[in-house]
Amino acid sequence: MNALRHQCVLGVLAGIATILASGCGAPHGEPTKNSEVLAPSEVLEFGTLYSENCAGCHGADGRGGAAIALANPVYLAIADETAIRKVIANGVRGTAMPAFAESAGGMLTEAQIDVLTKDIRSRWSKQGVLDTAAAPSYTPKSAGDAQRGEVAYKTYCESCHGPGGAGGAKGSPITDGSFLALVSDQGLRTIVIAGRPELGAPDWRGDLPGKPMSEQEVTDVVAWLASRRVQNPGQPYSASNYTQHQESEDGK
Repeated sequence: MNALRHQCVLGVLAGIATILASGCGAPHGEPTKNSEVLAPSEVLEFGTLYSENCAGCHGADGRGGAAIALANPVYLAIADETAIRKVIANGVRGTAMPAFAESAGGMLTEAQIDVLTKDIRSRWSKQGVLDTAAAPSYTPKSAGDAQRGEVAYKTYCESCHGPGGAGGAKGSPITDGSFLALVSDQGLRTIVIAGRPELGAPDWRGDLPGKPMSEQEVTDVVAWLASRRVQNPGQPYSASNYTQHQESEDGK
């Protein structure tokens, strides 16, 4: 019994010694090494920055959502680092894409925007994705013509998006007033060129097999789509119905 008690005492003393030794490195109450939480402006890890600022619209791992997929090699082949950084920093006026740079009213530092820009390209771009055909330029080289664009639309796009862009069996409506109000001309051009693979929409080479869209045809289709924008998108009532509704409310 005495031997067993002796072993227990030794075990307790060893435990106390371990606890005391572990606390010798830092005074009581002082944070241990690497325990400090970084301030939001100090976070430079891509996964955290992307998930907290980009994934809500562009999807987990850049796979797309309400906004285009950033993990689209065709998109990353036509949009260079300067263009991508500008969009992240300054946003796109009149659309759902906000400015993220502190200098533009956002919450991210220049260093954080650099991390997002460089890692989006390094993680999701792909060499040789444009080898089969020269891609149209990211920004237009000439003015578009809406009349020619309507012809190009019928040739390349109508089979999926339906007559007049009102929607079809394979594609959503793309002349809907609310949709056009939320997408810039550059956004439309990007979609026409890069497609939306996450939604099954082909890039500029796949609309008509064996006949990729030309630079000018892309520009003209965008001009035609832009011409379909309306002044009051998404208005649920006609003017006459609105007047009747107001008269009904006033008579209560």
